[in-house]
Amino acid sequence: MIPYMTRPWWLILTVLPAVLPLAAQEPAPIDPAAHFTEEVAVAYVLVPVVVRSGARYVKNLDKRDFRLLVDGKPVPIDSFEYRLEAPASVMVLQDLSGSMEGRSLDLSREAVRFFLDKALPGDELALATFAGEGLEVEVPFTSDLGALRESILLWKGWSTTALHDAVTAVPGLSQSGKNPKRFAILLTDGLDNASKIAPEQARDLVRQAQVPVYVLGMATGDPFQIDAEGKKIYRYADVLNLLATTTGGRYYSISGSEDLQKALAAILDDLRHQYVLGFATSEGPSRQRDVQVQVKAGDRTVLFRRGYKGPPPALRAATGGSR
Repeated sequence: MIPYMTRPWWLILTVLPAVLPLAAQEPAPIDPAAHFTEEVAVAYVLVPVVVRSGARYVKNLDKRDFRLLVDGKPVPIDSFEYRLEAPASVMVLQDLSGSMEGRSLDLSREAVRFFLDKALPGDELALATFAGEGLEVEVPFTSDLGALRESILLWKGWSTTALHDAVTAVPGLSQSGKNPKRFAILLTDGLDNASKIAPEQARDLVRQAQVPVYVLGMATGDPFQIDAEGKKIYRYADVLNLLATTTGGRYYSISGSEDLQKALAAILDDLRHQYVLGFATSEGPSRQRDVQVQVKAGDRTVLFRRGYKGPPPALRAATGGSR
């Protein structure tokens, strides 16, 4: 048992209801506007990390191989988790706007079934959907795979898309997962025609999430492709890619089932090979703080969340420095 699991750090923006049998369970409507806040108290911070050397994952590192910095200053790593078989909490955020109806929704169902089929003992998933100006939790975190399979059969595309508003719910929704290993998956075609907030604001708010966000964009294109005038061709792709990378996740443009299966396999590999570093915070002003993770030796690619908003780390006297 890792030490932080008993600490009172589970401050959640949205409290999810207890899991009930599907027949008795009503979807929980959520007003995305309720999430437009930058005041989030954080008593304990998790930093999911994936380490690669070329195409291979770097396995069996221990706590001493990592250096964690907040605002450029070393921070003690209080908790450390790495087990390939460790259970995970997966939050799926599904776009149900009208433009998703048809092939895009079929691919989304395929994605959810993939994780259900690959689930290990102790894994849990939750499903939330958004369309129009609303977002609802269809299935709170559960290991009841039957309830999850039933829910995705009822998906139908309708109404407009408030994508940026919806993703601001990720911090609260994902933190109700019980497992240290966790991540969120956003399935969308990237269109947004109803949000109240700008993509930059949504991205800053999602950075508060203690999970990497993996974005599966349905035919959303290459975020780096430019036209003859040097302008981005796929502007939605650029927004989605930034959302993923700032949280330590990845962006994939999906054009068909083959693309999807490759992306899903890569995401699952990231999850199973995920290290989770944790540290406590202390009293102090709540503000945006930069996070860096360094790994000893070798040519390594390191994926990690880039920051959090909250009080300063609880630094031991031995680390020195002011807050």
